[in-house]
Amino acid sequence: MGLFDKFKKKMAGPMYLYTEEEYDQYEKYIVEQFGEYKEVLHEIISPDIHLDIIVIPPTEENNYYTLVSMGMGAYKMHVPKELKQYELERAEVVMCLPPTWNIKSDKEEDYWPIRQLKIIARLPINCKTWLGFGHTVSNDEENTAYADSTDLCSMMLVTAVNKDFETMELRLGKKGKINFYQLFPLYREELEYKQAHDANDLIDLIGDDITPVIDPERPNYALDE
Repeated sequence: MGLFDKFKKKMAGPMYLYTEEEYDQYEKYIVEQFGEYKEVLHEIISPDIHLDIIVIPPTEENNYYTLVSMGMGAYKMHVPKELKQYELERAEVVMCLPPTWNIKSDKEEDYWPIRQLKIIARLPINCKTWLGFGHTVSNDEENTAYADSTDLCSMMLVTAVNKDFETMELRLGKKGKINFYQLFPLYREELEYKQAHDANDLIDLIGDDITPVIDPERPNYALDE
């Protein structure tokens, strides 16, 4: 082994992966919950978890793309001890995009939702923290908009639902419970409203207009609050 190989081995951290059986169970569950898929956005380099994104195409019944992370839940998050009874240590994230969205584009106006999905899926392991319902993750410290095409700047995690708009729960082999969270983008004013109140108050403020499908030009529901 050369000096460079020894250095790489020393610098490399542990890998957190699903087993082959867990991958099979996970993929079967995603098909049951969201529908058949043929496309997966594979990760080329995996330093800690192997993070792929399953792409469920629009259908007549559910006319939007559903993107689901696969691999985030292999890492056991650092959840506070007082919440241990709720089994919140493992999670995967879900994002829905309109049927006209160019998911193959690398332009930031098209790619920012996928970029954020990848960043958030890896945040618990990068920051040694955890994510759960109501947590928010901003684009940066200044809450800069994700792209020139939108003023959305932060993601809030809410309970994910399947194609039948039912809540989900998966027990995956020895990993245990996998929680699924929908990524719901916020404007700066909505983020500030949530921080001043809580996630449920913001959801109540949005009301029946809340939808899992991302709309970069949707109304800002906290603009006048």
